[in-house]
Amino acid sequence: MDVVSDAISAVRIGRPSSQRVRVAGSWCTRLAPYDGAGFHVVLEGHCWLLPDGGDPVELGPGDAVLLPHGTGHVIADGPADAARLARAVSFERWPAGTGSPPRRPEPATAPEDGAAVEMLCGKYRLDRSHVHPLLAELPPLVHLPNRAAGTGGVDPGLRSAIALLGHEVGERLPGSGVALPSLLDLLLVYMIRSWTAENAAPGRRVGTAGTWPAALGDPVTAAALRALHTDPAAPWTNELLAAEAGVSRPTLARRFTALVGRPPMAYLTWWRLTRAAALLRDTPDPLAAVARRVGYSTPYAFSHAFRREFGTTPGQYRAGLAAATAG
Repeated sequence: MDVVSDAISAVRIGRPSSQRVRVAGSWCTRLAPYDGAGFHVVLEGHCWLLPDGGDPVELGPGDAVLLPHGTGHVIADGPADAARLARAVSFERWPAGTGSPPRRPEPATAPEDGAAVEMLCGKYRLDRSHVHPLLAELPPLVHLPNRAAGTGGVDPGLRSAIALLGHEVGERLPGSGVALPSLLDLLLVYMIRSWTAENAAPGRRVGTAGTWPAALGDPVTAAALRALHTDPAAPWTNELLAAEAGVSRPTLARRFTALVGRPPMAYLTWWRLTRAAALLRDTPDPLAAVARRVGYSTPYAFSHAFRREFGTTPGQYRAGLAAATAG
Protein backbone atom coordinates (compact mmCIF):
# COMPACT_ATOMS: atom_id res chain seq x y z
CA MET A 1 0.00 0.00 0.00
CA ASP A 2 0.96 3.67 -0.23
CA VAL A 3 0.05 6.79 1.72
CA VAL A 4 -2.80 7.97 -0.53
CA SER A 5 -4.38 4.50 -0.73
CA ASP A 6 -4.06 3.93 3.00
CA ALA A 7 -5.36 7.40 3.86
CA ILE A 8 -8.51 6.74 1.83
CA SER A 9 -8.99 3.16 3.05
CA ALA A 10 -8.76 4.23 6.68
CA VAL A 11 -11.74 6.58 6.45
CA ARG A 12 -13.91 5.28 3.61
CA ILE A 13 -17.06 3.44 4.71
CA GLY A 14 -20.05 2.06 2.85
CA ARG A 15 -20.59 2.54 -0.86
CA PRO A 16 -20.19 5.83 -2.74
CA SER A 17 -23.13 7.14 -4.74
CA SER A 18 -23.44 9.12 -7.95
CA GLN A 19 -26.03 10.52 -10.32
CA ARG A 20 -25.86 11.84 -13.86
CA VAL A 21 -27.89 15.03 -14.14
CA ARG A 22 -28.94 17.09 -17.16
CA VAL A 23 -30.65 20.44 -16.76
CA ALA A 24 -31.17 23.60 -18.79
CA GLY A 25 -32.61 27.06 -18.46
CA SER A 26 -32.48 28.96 -15.19
CA TRP A 27 -31.74 26.72 -12.19
CA CYS A 28 -30.17 26.81 -8.72
CA THR A 29 -29.86 23.89 -6.28
CA ARG A 30 -28.35 23.49 -2.82
CA LEU A 31 -26.43 20.57 -1.38
CA ALA A 32 -26.36 20.60 2.43
CA PRO A 33 -23.16 19.99 4.42
CA TYR A 34 -22.34 16.30 4.45
CA ASP A 35 -20.29 14.05 6.76
CA GLY A 36 -18.20 12.79 3.88
CA ALA A 37 -16.82 14.12 0.61
CA GLY A 38 -18.72 15.32 -2.44
CA PHE A 39 -17.74 15.76 -6.05
CA HIS A 40 -19.04 17.19 -9.32
CA VAL A 41 -17.78 16.58 -12.84
CA VAL A 42 -19.10 18.70 -15.72
CA LEU A 43 -19.60 16.60 -18.85
CA GLU A 44 -21.22 19.29 -20.99
CA GLY A 45 -21.94 23.01 -20.69
CA HIS A 46 -21.03 25.53 -18.01
CA CYS A 47 -22.24 26.20 -14.47
CA TRP A 48 -21.16 27.81 -11.21
CA LEU A 49 -20.36 26.27 -7.84
CA LEU A 50 -20.82 28.55 -4.82
CA PRO A 51 -19.38 27.01 -1.63
CA ASP A 52 -20.61 28.16 1.77
CA GLY A 53 -18.10 30.72 3.01
CA GLY A 54 -15.96 30.54 -0.13
CA ASP A 55 -15.52 32.18 -3.50
CA PRO A 56 -17.67 31.07 -6.46
CA VAL A 57 -16.02 28.89 -9.10
CA GLU A 58 -17.02 28.72 -12.75
CA LEU A 59 -16.95 25.19 -14.18
CA GLY A 60 -16.66 24.11 -17.80
CA PRO A 61 -16.65 20.83 -19.72
CA GLY A 62 -14.29 18.27 -18.19
CA ASP A 63 -13.78 20.22 -14.97
CA ALA A 64 -13.80 18.18 -11.75
CA VAL A 65 -14.43 19.49 -8.25
CA LEU A 66 -13.86 17.65 -4.96
CA LEU A 67 -15.32 18.91 -1.67
CA PRO A 68 -13.30 16.67 0.69
CA HIS A 69 -14.85 17.96 3.92
CA GLY A 70 -18.47 17.87 2.80
CA THR A 71 -18.82 21.66 2.57
CA GLY A 72 -22.36 22.84 1.85
CA HIS A 73 -22.70 24.53 -1.51
CA VAL A 74 -24.94 25.65 -4.34
CA ILE A 75 -24.60 24.82 -8.01
CA ALA A 76 -26.39 27.06 -10.47
CA ASP A 77 -26.54 28.15 -14.08
CA GLY A 78 -24.71 31.37 -13.20
CA PRO A 79 -23.56 33.64 -10.37
CA ALA A 80 -26.21 34.09 -7.68
CA ASP A 81 -26.88 36.84 -5.15
CA ALA A 82 -27.99 36.22 -1.57
CA ALA A 83 -31.69 36.34 -2.47
CA ARG A 84 -31.32 33.71 -5.16
CA LEU A 85 -29.17 31.52 -2.94
CA ALA A 86 -31.88 31.59 -0.29
CA ARG A 87 -34.38 30.29 -2.86
CA ALA A 88 -32.14 27.44 -4.07
CA VAL A 89 -34.00 24.15 -4.37
CA SER A 90 -32.72 21.23 -2.30
CA PHE A 91 -30.79 18.78 -4.47
CA GLU A 92 -33.02 15.95 -3.26
CA ARG A 93 -36.04 17.68 -4.83
CA TRP A 94 -34.30 19.02 -7.93
CA PRO A 95 -35.20 19.47 -10.74
CA ALA A 96 -38.88 20.43 -10.85
CA GLY A 97 -39.31 19.68 -7.14
CA THR A 98 -40.74 16.22 -7.80
CA GLY A 99 -37.99 13.78 -6.90
CA SER A 100 -34.37 12.94 -7.51
CA PRO A 101 -32.51 14.14 -10.61
CA PRO A 102 -32.80 11.75 -13.57
CA ARG A 103 -30.04 9.18 -13.78
CA ARG A 104 -30.07 9.32 -17.58
CA PRO A 105 -29.89 12.49 -19.65
CA GLU A 106 -32.97 13.33 -21.65
CA PRO A 107 -32.34 13.87 -25.39
CA ALA A 108 -34.12 17.20 -25.37
CA THR A 109 -33.15 20.48 -26.94
CA ALA A 110 -32.18 23.14 -24.43
CA PRO A 111 -34.66 26.01 -24.06
CA GLU A 112 -33.67 29.36 -25.47
CA ASP A 113 -33.04 30.92 -22.05
CA GLY A 114 -30.08 28.71 -21.22
CA ALA A 115 -27.78 26.00 -22.61
CA ALA A 116 -27.95 22.45 -21.29
CA VAL A 117 -25.57 21.37 -18.55
CA GLU A 118 -24.77 17.74 -17.87
CA MET A 119 -22.94 16.66 -14.72
CA LEU A 120 -21.92 13.74 -12.58
CA CYS A 121 -22.70 14.46 -8.91
CA GLY A 122 -21.76 12.13 -6.08
CA LYS A 123 -20.72 11.53 -2.49
CA TYR A 124 -18.31 9.37 -0.52
CA ARG A 125 -19.10 8.28 3.03
CA LEU A 126 -16.16 8.87 5.38
CA ASP A 127 -15.38 8.05 9.00
CA ARG A 128 -13.84 11.26 10.29
CA SER A 129 -12.93 10.04 13.79
CA HIS A 130 -9.26 9.64 12.81
CA VAL A 131 -8.64 11.22 9.43
CA HIS A 132 -5.17 10.90 7.98
CA PRO A 133 -3.44 14.32 7.98
CA LEU A 134 -3.05 14.12 4.20
CA LEU A 135 -6.84 14.25 3.83
CA ALA A 136 -7.27 16.73 6.68
CA GLU A 137 -4.91 19.08 4.85
CA LEU A 138 -7.01 19.18 1.69
CA PRO A 139 -8.69 22.57 1.17
CA PRO A 140 -12.49 22.86 1.36
CA LEU A 141 -12.67 22.82 -2.43
CA VAL A 142 -10.28 21.19 -4.90
CA HIS A 143 -10.88 22.46 -8.45
CA LEU A 144 -9.23 20.43 -11.21
CA PRO A 145 -9.82 22.35 -14.46
CA ASN A 146 -9.74 20.54 -17.76
CA ARG A 147 -6.95 22.51 -19.36
CA ALA A 148 -4.81 21.16 -22.15
CA ALA A 149 -2.24 18.53 -21.27
CA GLY A 150 1.03 20.01 -20.05
CA THR A 151 -0.55 23.19 -18.70
CA GLY A 152 -1.38 21.95 -15.22
CA GLY A 153 -4.86 20.67 -16.08
CA VAL A 154 -6.59 17.37 -15.45
CA ASP A 155 -4.21 14.47 -16.08
CA PRO A 156 -5.05 11.81 -18.71
CA GLY A 157 -5.83 9.19 -16.07
CA LEU A 158 -8.44 11.39 -14.43
CA ARG A 159 -9.96 12.26 -17.80
CA SER A 160 -10.23 8.54 -18.63
CA ALA A 161 -11.88 7.79 -15.28
CA ILE A 162 -14.38 10.61 -15.86
CA ALA A 163 -15.25 9.28 -19.32
CA LEU A 164 -15.72 5.72 -18.06
CA LEU A 165 -17.80 6.84 -15.10
CA GLY A 166 -20.03 9.06 -17.25
CA HIS A 167 -20.71 6.20 -19.63
CA GLU A 168 -21.40 3.70 -16.83
CA VAL A 169 -23.77 5.98 -14.92
CA GLY A 170 -25.59 7.02 -18.06
CA GLU A 171 -26.13 3.59 -19.56
CA ARG A 172 -26.62 1.36 -16.49
CA LEU A 173 -24.98 -1.59 -18.22
CA PRO A 174 -24.95 -5.15 -16.83
CA GLY A 175 -22.39 -5.38 -14.03
CA SER A 176 -22.65 -1.69 -13.13
CA GLY A 177 -23.27 -2.64 -9.51
CA VAL A 178 -19.63 -3.75 -9.35
CA ALA A 179 -18.16 -1.30 -11.85
CA LEU A 180 -19.63 1.91 -10.44
CA PRO A 181 -18.21 1.74 -6.88
CA SER A 182 -14.80 0.80 -8.28
CA LEU A 183 -14.84 3.68 -10.77
CA LEU A 184 -15.94 6.11 -8.05
CA ASP A 185 -13.07 4.95 -5.84
CA LEU A 186 -10.72 5.40 -8.78
CA LEU A 187 -12.05 8.91 -9.35
CA LEU A 188 -11.36 9.84 -5.72
CA VAL A 189 -7.80 8.53 -5.94
CA TYR A 190 -7.13 10.47 -9.15
CA MET A 191 -8.53 13.71 -7.73
CA ILE A 192 -6.39 13.51 -4.58
CA ARG A 193 -3.37 12.41 -6.59
CA SER A 194 -3.80 15.37 -8.96
CA TRP A 195 -3.98 17.79 -6.02
CA THR A 196 -0.86 16.39 -4.37
CA ALA A 197 1.07 16.39 -7.66
CA GLU A 198 0.13 19.99 -8.42
CA ASN A 199 1.05 21.21 -4.95
CA ALA A 200 4.34 19.29 -4.84
CA ALA A 201 5.53 20.95 -8.04
CA PRO A 202 9.09 22.37 -7.91
CA GLY A 203 9.17 26.00 -6.85
CA ARG A 204 5.94 25.91 -4.87
CA ARG A 205 6.48 27.34 -1.41
CA VAL A 206 5.90 24.81 1.36
CA GLY A 207 2.86 25.86 3.33
CA THR A 208 0.83 27.28 0.45
CA ALA A 209 -1.22 24.09 0.36
CA GLY A 210 0.09 22.28 3.42
CA THR A 211 3.13 20.05 3.87
CA TRP A 212 1.91 16.63 2.73
CA PRO A 213 2.34 17.26 -1.00
CA ALA A 214 5.91 18.26 -0.20
CA ALA A 215 6.35 15.14 1.95
CA LEU A 216 5.23 12.88 -0.89
CA GLY A 217 7.48 14.78 -3.30
CA ASP A 218 10.59 14.54 -1.09
CA PRO A 219 12.51 11.35 -2.01
CA VAL A 220 13.76 10.67 1.52
CA THR A 221 10.47 11.22 3.32
CA ALA A 222 8.50 9.45 0.59
CA ALA A 223 10.77 6.39 0.80
CA ALA A 224 10.32 6.21 4.57
CA LEU A 225 6.54 6.60 4.30
CA ARG A 226 6.38 3.96 1.61
CA ALA A 227 8.28 1.52 3.83
CA LEU A 228 6.07 2.18 6.86
CA HIS A 229 2.85 1.81 4.87
CA THR A 230 4.03 -1.27 2.99
CA ASP A 231 4.69 -3.19 6.22
CA PRO A 232 3.55 -1.30 9.35
CA ALA A 233 3.89 -4.47 11.46
CA ALA A 234 7.63 -4.78 10.80
CA PRO A 235 9.95 -4.09 13.77
CA TRP A 236 10.99 -0.70 12.47
CA THR A 237 13.64 1.42 14.18
CA ASN A 238 15.02 4.79 13.19
CA GLU A 239 18.21 3.06 12.02
CA LEU A 240 16.38 0.56 9.81
CA LEU A 241 14.14 3.24 8.35
CA ALA A 242 17.10 5.54 7.62
CA ALA A 243 18.84 2.67 5.82
CA GLU A 244 15.68 2.05 3.80
CA ALA A 245 15.63 5.73 2.76
CA GLY A 246 19.38 5.73 2.06
CA VAL A 247 20.32 8.53 4.45
CA SER A 248 21.68 8.98 7.96
CA ARG A 249 19.37 8.78 10.95
CA PRO A 250 19.68 12.54 11.76
CA THR A 251 18.90 13.45 8.14
CA LEU A 252 15.82 11.24 8.11
CA ALA A 253 14.59 12.59 11.44
CA ARG A 254 15.05 16.20 10.36
CA ARG A 255 13.37 15.92 6.95
CA PHE A 256 10.60 13.55 8.01
CA THR A 257 9.62 15.57 11.08
CA ALA A 258 9.64 18.87 9.19
CA LEU A 259 7.33 17.60 6.44
CA VAL A 260 5.13 15.08 8.25
CA GLY A 261 4.77 16.97 11.52
CA ARG A 262 5.99 14.22 13.85
CA PRO A 263 9.09 11.97 14.12
CA PRO A 264 9.15 8.70 12.18
CA MET A 265 8.46 6.37 15.14
CA ALA A 266 5.67 8.61 16.47
CA TYR A 267 4.05 8.56 13.02
CA LEU A 268 4.41 4.77 12.88
CA THR A 269 2.66 4.36 16.25
CA TRP A 270 -0.16 6.67 15.18
CA TRP A 271 -0.58 4.90 11.85
CA ARG A 272 -0.57 1.42 13.41
CA LEU A 273 -3.38 2.40 15.77
CA THR A 274 -5.33 4.22 13.06
CA ARG A 275 -5.05 1.11 10.88
CA ALA A 276 -6.14 -1.01 13.84
CA ALA A 277 -9.26 1.14 14.28
CA ALA A 278 -10.16 0.55 10.63
CA LEU A 279 -9.68 -3.21 11.05
CA LEU A 280 -11.90 -3.20 14.14
CA ARG A 281 -14.53 -1.35 12.12
CA ASP A 282 -14.33 -3.34 8.90
CA THR A 283 -13.41 -6.91 9.90
CA PRO A 284 -14.56 -9.52 12.45
CA ASP A 285 -10.93 -10.44 13.23
CA PRO A 286 -10.25 -11.20 16.92
CA LEU A 287 -8.24 -8.62 18.85
CA ALA A 288 -5.14 -10.82 18.89
CA ALA A 289 -5.17 -11.02 15.08
CA VAL A 290 -5.66 -7.25 14.75
CA ALA A 291 -2.78 -6.68 17.17
CA ARG A 292 -0.44 -8.88 15.11
CA ARG A 293 -1.45 -7.23 11.83
CA VAL A 294 -0.43 -3.79 13.10
CA GLY A 295 2.80 -4.81 14.84
CA TYR A 296 1.91 -5.59 18.47
CA SER A 297 3.14 -8.90 19.89
CA THR A 298 0.43 -9.23 22.52
CA PRO A 299 -3.20 -8.10 22.86
CA TYR A 300 -2.25 -6.46 26.18
CA ALA A 301 0.40 -4.21 24.58
CA PHE A 302 -2.01 -3.39 21.77
CA SER A 303 -4.87 -2.58 24.14
CA HIS A 304 -2.65 -0.32 26.25
CA ALA A 305 -1.46 1.65 23.22
CA PHE A 306 -4.97 1.82 21.74
CA ARG A 307 -6.43 3.20 24.98
CA ARG A 308 -3.72 5.85 25.11
CA GLU A 309 -4.57 7.00 21.57
CA PHE A 310 -8.38 6.59 21.50
CA GLY A 311 -9.32 6.84 25.17
CA THR A 312 -11.03 3.42 25.13
CA THR A 313 -10.14 -0.24 24.73
CA PRO A 314 -10.26 -1.98 21.33
CA GLY A 315 -13.19 -4.12 22.46
CA GLN A 316 -15.18 -1.11 23.67
CA TYR A 317 -14.36 0.75 20.46
CA ARG A 318 -15.69 -2.10 18.31
CA ALA A 319 -18.79 -2.49 20.46
CA GLY A 320 -19.51 1.23 20.17
CA LEU A 321 -19.27 1.07 16.38
CA ALA A 322 -21.61 -1.91 16.29
CA ALA A 323 -24.15 -0.10 18.49
CA ALA A 324 -23.96 3.03 16.31
CA THR A 325 -24.47 0.97 13.15
CA ALA A 326 -27.45 -0.83 14.66
CA GLY A 327 -28.94 2.50 15.72
